[in-house]
Amino acid sequence: MRYISTRGHAAPQAFCDILLGGLAPDGGLYLPESYPRISRAELDAWRGLSYADLAYEILRRFIDDIPSADLKAIIARTYTADVYCHARNGSDAARITPLTRLDENLYTLELSNGPTLAFKDMAMQLLGNLFEYVLERRGESINILGATSGDTGSAAEYAMRGKHNVKVFMLSPEGRMSAFQRAQMYSLADANIFNIAVSGMFDDAQDIVKAVSNDADFKARYKIGAVNSINWARVLAQIVYYFQGYFLATQTNDEQVAFAVPSGNFGNICAGHIARRMGLPIARLALATNENDVLDEFFRSGVYRPRASVETHVTSSPSMDISKASNFERFVFDLVGRDPAIVRELWARVDQGLAFDLSATPHWADVARFGFVSGKSAHGDRINTIRFAQGRYGVMLDPHTADGLKVALEHRLPGVPMIVLETAQPAKFEDTIREALGSEPPRPADLAGIEQLPQRVAVMAPDVEAVKRFIAERV
Repeated sequence: MRYISTRGHAAPQAFCDILLGGLAPDGGLYLPESYPRISRAELDAWRGLSYADLAYEILRRFIDDIPSADLKAIIARTYTADVYCHARNGSDAARITPLTRLDENLYTLELSNGPTLAFKDMAMQLLGNLFEYVLERRGESINILGATSGDTGSAAEYAMRGKHNVKVFMLSPEGRMSAFQRAQMYSLADANIFNIAVSGMFDDAQDIVKAVSNDADFKARYKIGAVNSINWARVLAQIVYYFQGYFLATQTNDEQVAFAVPSGNFGNICAGHIARRMGLPIARLALATNENDVLDEFFRSGVYRPRASVETHVTSSPSMDISKASNFERFVFDLVGRDPAIVRELWARVDQGLAFDLSATPHWADVARFGFVSGKSAHGDRINTIRFAQGRYGVMLDPHTADGLKVALEHRLPGVPMIVLETAQPAKFEDTIREALGSEPPRPADLAGIEQLPQRVAVMAPDVEAVKRFIAERV
């Protein structure tokens, strides 16, 4: 399996090379040359597998430069009930991603039972183990640079803390995350973890990461790698739970399902798109945004119009306060027939702060063929949805999952199970839960009082050169 850039000016690479590299040298994102197709016989054989065994069967189709026995051991070490021990609502932690029934043909898939109570753990724990394995095998080190709007940062830091030959430099928007999210990141005392709070929005932090990654000399000299969803391994790991959710919600492989996915940077739902291209019977992928509705606007109109950071709304579902969906480029690459020349032209406009419009092109029809629909949710909607879910189903939702449920209810298909991908546990967003329900969300005992721990963070202006200096002084 070789990997190519969405912009077409990078040599094909093996998995372990793109694992450590992040962005392609031409500024594009890596994707496999083609998606493996899963046969009905393989689907039948996979139904009933443990999560780790299912992950191995899927990942080995994409990873052929790690010996099978080693890959299987890495995956088995990653997906255990000891790591994903925060299951709730009477769920079975051994399933890793338990399915919760809300109503007839309506479910949530629990993805936030890992150490940081967010779905990002599902991929990041694997990424940490893969990084450690490849670096030790090659005798190399890496300095990870990432940006977070809330959950990616803590998931990355918990996955990489104490890892040999790895340092993490994580940028976050100053004051824009919940107190719990900040505490999870900034309270880590591990010597290989560095937090930088950028005076601005998430998009400012993400732009810095891209600018540093596009500086080939700096990237090579300081061995810069990526853990954001620009890293293909993140998306690859997320494909697995779409298959798992399908098997849990259906009785046979003759059925179809739909998924509703809260989305900011498009990585999570991109994994669903790829699972569908592989042959998983997904009838519909319903994308949910918050007030920052750049992606909803595209799927309704064909116009992709990233906003300036000053136009980005600060919302009560902060992990989706994103107006430049970096992972969206992978989907557009597929949408335009995998033509890198078109992608280069479109992203030349994006990089100039301009919009592009695909509605009048032959490619627009493929949006429906790929199964996409979309919707948005505002603050009042998510407050009402949290109250509705608690009152009707007896289930407490975090604000992002509430956005997903709101859009899911708008796009259900008769007789087709609709699975809402849960993104985080409510404990991470106490203020919003308190506003909606007038009570405190339950919190795992091992995370009680985390906000009172000492915190380490450097506050900086959104300045690329200042961030480079910060990194250079510490590696």
